[in-house]
Amino acid sequence: MSDLFHEDVDDVFIQKVFAVMRRAHWHHYQLLTKRSERLLRLDGQLQWQPQIWMGVSVENMDYTYRIDHLRGTHAHTKFLSLEPLLGPLPDLHLTGIDWVIVGGESGPGARPMQYHWVTDIRDQCRAARIPFFFKQWGGAQKRRAGRELDGRTWDEMPSPKPLVVNLFDPSSWPGILGSGEVAAH
Repeated sequence: MSDLFHEDVDDVFIQKVFAVMRRAHWHHYQLLTKRSERLLRLDGQLQWQPQIWMGVSVENMDYTYRIDHLRGTHAHTKFLSLEPLLGPLPDLHLTGIDWVIVGGESGPGARPMQYHWVTDIRDQCRAARIPFFFKQWGGAQKRRAGRELDGRTWDEMPSPKPLVVNLFDPSSWPGILGSGEVAAH
């Protein structure tokens, strides 16, 4: 996995990736970034389609500003990846967010995730009617810790949004080079 919005990835390459994702409209793409400032800055140059989902990582309160950056984009489906969850996230502003994923850190030296952090986020999602996906407890042996929360798995996902095509605007046609699309060489 890599971050498409990393500073070493040039803007033209990002536009080419988006062009491929638009042409292959039968797939769903989940992009995740920690570079929300760059995502927001490039948003006006990107042609979003419903199959291109955009998310930001938020590990603790220090990074909640990324949620506002995500909300400022034109992505059709916006999600939060709260992993590795390293602290409580009370009073999340979830307006405009379509999905929340929570998970603990895994591997040697993994920092522990607290039960009440997870249940608080789950309860916030339920109150806001936002799908909640609990990925894992994490830890040095994540399989042993499992992924059940309160006796069950939480595998909720947002419903895919429909692709809207304007017959009079070729740039909205999936799979066809439209205005502003970067052709791959």
